[in-house]
Amino acid sequence: MAGAEGKTIKQPYTRTFGGVAVLFNGEGFFISPSPWTEEIFDILAHEAGVEEISDTQRMAVRFIRKFYEEEGKAPLNHHLKVGTGMTMAALEALFPGGIKYGLRRLAGLPDPKGCRRAVGWNVKSD
Repeated sequence: MAGAEGKTIKQPYTRTFGGVAVLFNGEGFFISPSPWTEEIFDILAHEAGVEEISDTQRMAVRFIRKFYEEEGKAPLNHHLKVGTGMTMAALEALFPGGIKYGLRRLAGLPDPKGCRRAVGWNVKSD
């Protein structure tokens, strides 16, 4: 399906993990973070090219999930740096796809574009 500007619009899809159906948007972000588990993270991380998941990667994923669960939103860069004790460059390097398409997506958080719309932020078209 092509959008008004000729871009392909990817449709939401469902995958089943251990009997649990998970709905993803067209970019691979969870529509709802609630069905996420560490087992699903392991599968998705391996599919994304992470051969062996490190303790540092698990710590970053657990931090971003806990922050999201407590605050109802993803952490800002400042929160990420303080909460993980890492630089933004180090966090970007942890996962293929960096923070957005790696850490955030694999942690089961919703697409940041959708979150911005939900809270009325001004969103630029990709």
